[in-house]
Amino acid sequence: MISVELALRLRDAGLAWTPASGDRFVIPGREMDADVFVVSELTIDVHQAPTGPLIRFNGTTEWALDSVPQEAVVWLPHEGQLRAALGAHFLRLEPIGDGYAVVITSAAGSEERHVDVDAERAYARALLALLG
Repeated sequence: MISVELALRLRDAGLAWTPASGDRFVIPGREMDADVFVVSELTIDVHQAPTGPLIRFNGTTEWALDSVPQEAVVWLPHEGQLRAALGAHFLRLEPIGDGYAVVITSAAGSEERHVDVDAERAYARALLALLG
């Protein structure tokens, strides 16, 4: 899983998120930074309110929290979502030592390698390079 810091950098770089079932997210700044939530039709869903998307916690009796605005949560995209966001720029994923390298074609057309200890993090770094 990518770090919240990487997820925030992706969001700040312009990675758009349309919440969907199975998406992971955190709610920073509410003493729940370490809790990872998953959008699910069973307990957590996205409601389109007049004020914007709300992440709703349905059927979670131990929570006093009913909903939170989408902009208050941080999406943690998974490997497939990051690879899809790279689109045609993605060339390959390479195992290297204790980590991975994601090889992409940059916006300028050159080949670039982005390395991290985790494949998802390597994908995130490659996407940041494209967005930034």
